Order: sequence, then structure tokens, then C-alpha cells
Amino acid sequence: MVEGQVGGKVYREPFSKGVLSRSLTRAEMDPDRAYTFASKIESDLMEQGVKVINLDDLIVIVREKLRGEGGEIAEKYGLWKRIRRCDEPLIILIGGSSGVGTSSIAFEVANRLGIRNMISTDMIREVMRKIVSKELLPTIYESSYTAYRSLRIPPPPELDEVLIGFRDHVDTVSVGIEAVIERSLKEGISIVIEGVHIVPGFISEDLVKKHNVNMFVLTLQDEEVHKGRFYSRCRQQWARRPLKRYMNYFGAIRRTHKYFESQANKYHVPVIENIDVTTTIDSIIETITKTYGSDDDVK
Repeated sequence: MVEGQVGGKVYREPFSKGVLSRSLTRAEMDPDRAYTFASKIESDLMEQGVKVINLDDLIVIVREKLRGEGGEIAEKYGLWKRIRRCDEPLIILIGGSSGVGTSSIAFEVANRLGIRNMISTDMIREVMRKIVSKELLPTIYESSYTAYRSLRIPPPPELDEVLIGFRDHVDTVSVGIEAVIERSLKEGISIVIEGVHIVPGFISEDLVKKHNVNMFVLTLQDEEVHKGRFYSRCRQQWARRPLKRYMNYFGAIRRTHKYFESQANKYHVPVIENIDVTTTIDSIIETITKTYGSDDDVK
């Protein structure tokens, strides 16, 4: 039996090779290898005559044995456990211009950390479209990079109309994003929110400064790599938007991309070059554990 504690109350549950092996896959151990490893832990405990083991002691044993398997897996397992043992909800915000990979990275981060809730800002925008008429807020009925086409008053020629439309678009959707964050904090629900509307400076400072709310901006410095992501996306059978649309507005998308970077630098938000998925995920998790996952977060 494994003995743990939740909210000051002690509980016991049967040792599960399945649960342990799943936690090991969060640290990127191969599933078959993870199950074999978990089975070895179980057999060792049985040979030692252990009937009940404290959860923290079990984690120590697992980490020690993992060091023999490979230091990197042991480190990733430790980081994952630090985050998982916290009682406060974890809110992860991943922003970036269209095509940089926010949805893919959000899915992988949520999977690695065992977070069951994920939402795109496009979904939040779609809900807002059902509530607010096009006549009242016309820019949210456009894409983020074409919002300038619905500006009520055309900006002066010396100003960048793409960015003015983008800011208006983001500012409106940020109201819905803040509502999701506030609800998640209130209900104690961990969630990953991703999309082109996660822009530093547009979400309430009181929210983003909380130690359990973490914002990141993804970028792709090479324009050809960025274009390649659209080609890859549009090859998928589920893709609904034609490649031609992205290419026609690629210049506008890159302008929003540069704006993301400038806002991130201004508000000291981590900017991650999203070339390699594993590197990006590791960077996000490592950054999170600097402010979340300490003993102060465990009640």
C-alpha cells in the first residue's frame, strides 16, 4: 500500500505499476521500459517485505533508481513531481503569432504535466462572437492579422494599420481570457491557454504576476521555417484554412510576430525559439519550477 496525505488527511491506496509507469512516461521514458521499471520497483519492495510505504519515500526510491537509468530522466521526473505535488492550480499561458506552434506545444506541455484542461483563445473568441454582435465589435469577426480591415476609423498613413487592428482584436479577446484565468484560480483548476491573443501587456497585471500563472511567447526567427509550418499544417486532412490565405497575409503575420517579441521583452516574459519541441517543453517546465512547485505551494 502507498500512504499519502491530502489536505492534512492521510489516505492509503494499492501500489499501481500502471500509475507509476504513466508518471515515468511524463519524464519521456519509453512506455514499455517504464512498465518494466515500475514492475522492478514493486518486486523490490515485496522482497524487502514492505507492506506500506509513504508516497514521499517511494518518490525518493524511484528517483534514486532512475539515476542509474539516466540522469536526464531522473531530473525530468523530479521536476514533474515538484509541480504535481502542489495544491494551487497551475495556469500556463502560451502565446505567439499564427503558425509558430502554440497549439502543438500547449498540448505537449499539458500532457507532460498531466493537466487535463486546455483551451485555445480562438475558442474564447468564438464564444464572444456569439455574445457580441459584429456591429458592436467588428474586429473579432476577423482573423488577428486581418482585424485592421474592420477598423471603424482608418488609422493615419504613418501608423501600422495591421498592428492597430491586431491590438484592438487582442484587447477585446483578453477580457474572455481573464475570465477563464479567474475562474480557474477560483475553482482550483489547472489549465493551459494558448493562442495569438496571449500577448504580454494585455492581460491584467494582477493575474500574470501570480506565482502560479506563467506566460510564455513562442517565436520563429527564420521566416522560411515559419512559412514551412503553414505548409505542414495545411497538408493535414483536418485543415480548414487554405495555404493561400496564410501566404497572402504572411507579411502581416510577421508584423504581429515582431510585436509579440517587443511586448515580451518589455514585460519580461520568456521568449522561446520553437524549433525543437522537446527543447521548448523542457524550457517551459524548467521556468515554471522556478516560481511554482516549492514547499510553500504544498498545503
